Amino acid sequence: MLYYLFEYLGNHQDIAGAGLYKYISFRAALAFVFALLISTVYGKKIIEYLRRKQVSETVRELGLEGQVQKSGTPTMGGIIIIMATIIPVFLFAKLANIYIIILLITTVWMGAIGFVDDYLKILKKDKEGLKGRFKILGQVGLGVIVGSMLYFSENVTIKEELSPQDVIQISESKTPVFGYAHKSTKTTMPFLKNNEFDYSKALVWLGDGYEKYAWIIFIPFVILIIAAVSNGANLADGIDGLAAGSSAIIVVTLGIFAWVSGNIVFSDYLDVMYIPNSGEMVIYISGFAGALIGFLWYNTYPAQVFMGDTGSLTIGGVIAVLAIAVRKELLIPVLAGIFVAENLSVILQVGYFKYTKKKFGQGRRIFKMAPLHHHYQKSGYHESKIVTRFWIIGIMLAVITIVTLKIR
Repeated sequence: MLYYLFEYLGNHQDIAGAGLYKYISFRAALAFVFALLISTVYGKKIIEYLRRKQVSETVRELGLEGQVQKSGTPTMGGIIIIMATIIPVFLFAKLANIYIIILLITTVWMGAIGFVDDYLKILKKDKEGLKGRFKILGQVGLGVIVGSMLYFSENVTIKEELSPQDVIQISESKTPVFGYAHKSTKTTMPFLKNNEFDYSKALVWLGDGYEKYAWIIFIPFVILIIAAVSNGANLADGIDGLAAGSSAIIVVTLGIFAWVSGNIVFSDYLDVMYIPNSGEMVIYISGFAGALIGFLWYNTYPAQVFMGDTGSLTIGGVIAVLAIAVRKELLIPVLAGIFVAENLSVILQVGYFKYTKKKFGQGRRIFKMAPLHHHYQKSGYHESKIVTRFWIIGIMLAVITIVTLKIR
């Protein structure tokens, strides 16, 4: 909202500083600072309110060191992350931007699913919380909405660099230029010669006009990514600071991609897909990163608050949508490797246990406990050491993700 106010003032009055709001970098910095202040200053008040209302975690006995002491810790702290993200976005972002609209829908949608789950488990004392099928239905619903908006909206486009031959025909200059913005189902694919993959190519066997059916491939893939990443973030939220810290690393990396992809000069120089209007997502990402870092003030060991499903499902959904929007979703197995590992550890553990029970009459385990971070806890590592090492691995994966864009 402030963006539109200062845009008006900058156009009609000579007010010092009003023109700064034109710059994404300035608004992104403000969004980060505001989100950080909201999550740290007002986060404390929210934690105290949750404690008074006895919105606290009931810890199951799993035989983990320090587990009993966590009982009674306020939960549903994801409200802090959501609030600290949305307020700066409303203040500093272009609210009419299609990508901002999609991200706000994602935040509210996934936050609502997580809130209902936490509400049923904590306040209604329903151990199962929201039934799994309803969670999946919610994720599918969001995937359909996001996928449809990205696929059908005329405001979601890319611009591709013209070939040298086309440039020569247009002008005598040999400097690369971009063509008109157009709809496309292309995304970034590492290790390929041109670094791109087109979803519609999977339907080339349909013959002429196959491109218009690309949504059959694209939308289900969006659903799969949202479900996988949100569940991975949910599983990672098992020890203090792991989910929030790992997510902050991933989000900052996606912020770099959004910055480059939304800037015609940088995208041309770095030979990265240019996505018009996507740079506005940097405002949201800055606010989201500030909210996560501020939340870590209270969530690092020993945690004063847990994010609950309200937070974990939200951050997973947002990360998935951000990756899809900047067309880097195929890099998620690397960038969000921590979440992938958490997911796989559970799948492998459950699958192997069922297989061995059926074959040998007694279930066997691959890990001492799943998800993966509990395996290391059972191995005698303190949770602070586990979290810090997972963060270091997350940083390494983020660097590798950026490097893969240039490996062809």
